[in-house]
Parts: sequence; structure tokens; C-alpha cells
Amino acid sequence: MKIIYQTLINTLLFMAIARLLPTIFYLDDWLTAVIAGFVLVLLNMTIKPILKIVSFPITFLTFGLFSIVINALTLEIVAALLSGFVFYGFGAAMIVAIIMSIANAFVGYHVLRK
Repeated sequence: MKIIYQTLINTLLFMAIARLLPTIFYLDDWLTAVIAGFVLVLLNMTIKPILKIVSFPITFLTFGLFSIVINALTLEIVAALLSGFVFYGFGAAMIVAIIMSIANAFVGYHVLRK
């Protein structure tokens, strides 16, 4: 059930960010947003833990700020896998990663806690 909630949250965030920041992020339609949300959840469960372990030393040295780069890299992987889901540069992916991290932290704390 948690996967469905995370997919739904990611989908809504993708649609909102694409609407608010059309110059840095392009999203084709709502179906692409749903697929991208699901793919992001799958990548966060599989590849992201490996990236965190490998990058632990630099994440430790940067006081955790390198995790933003890991999140942006994960979003870029999603963009590479899907057509109709485009970031206009790695900086754009980092901005979207920051926005999504803040929004997911807020939603996770206020909505998904039990």
C-alpha cells in the first residue's frame, strides 16, 4: 500500500512542478507522470540504497548535501528511461530534487505517519 501512496504523491508532485516550472521541466501528460512516479518509487527501492552506500564518504564530508545530487541522479535515470519526461539540464534535476525532497518530507510527516 505504501508503494501506491508514494506513486500517487510523486505523480502529483511531478504534475505540479511541471506546471509551476515549465522552463526547466517538461512532462508530457498525466499518464507519463504516473509511470514516472512508479519508476521513481522502484528506483528508490533498488538503486538509491546502492548509490547511498557508495557515496557515503562524500555525503559525510558535505554534511548530507550530496544526497541532493543522488536524488537528482535518480530523477535523471527516470528521465532517461521515459520519453515525455525531460529535465533541461542537471541543475534543473537538482532543483526538482530539492522541491520533491521537501514536499515528500512534509507529506510523509503529516500524511503517511501512523
